[in-house]
Amino acid sequence: LALSLLDKVGRESAGEVICMATQVKIFVEPIQAALEHHNDGYAASMVAGDAFNAVLNTLLKNSCMYVAGVKLQTMREEFDEFERLAKENNYSILLVVIKQVQRDVLRLIGSDEEVTIPEEEKLIASNNSVLKSYCFRNAHISFMFRSYDDAKEYVLKFYEC
Repeated sequence: LALSLLDKVGRESAGEVICMATQVKIFVEPIQAALEHHNDGYAASMVAGDAFNAVLNTLLKNSCMYVAGVKLQTMREEFDEFERLAKENNYSILLVVIKQVQRDVLRLIGSDEEVTIPEEEKLIASNNSVLKSYCFRNAHISFMFRSYDDAKEYVLKFYEC
């Protein structure tokens, strides 16, 4: 339906429409089947010169890959590409969000690699949405590794936001 509407309103919004429609689609189809649509949204955004929706399509694809169970090493490579794209376009807030998922992936791989970006502390302190996401991700990974005291602490912080 969304793609058919694009023919009427024009293709300059295709990346955004594909991005949002794909997020709706994952409630109907398996996430794995929807991942390719984010690639289409990225390509459409780049053709239209819409860097924000290109970056957003990539962010959502990477987040969905984590939930879909894509090989962790493949995800590591995708994160590197996202980081390049986000830095080129100065989308540090989206970079902070994906870095939280990247930390989970690296921990699951067994890597001791530190993932830091200079803007992170400032954004977590000044943006409630980023703080909430940060607490959720840390609660999730703490629970997965059976660090229940840490998980409880992050859940309490999450609800304080």
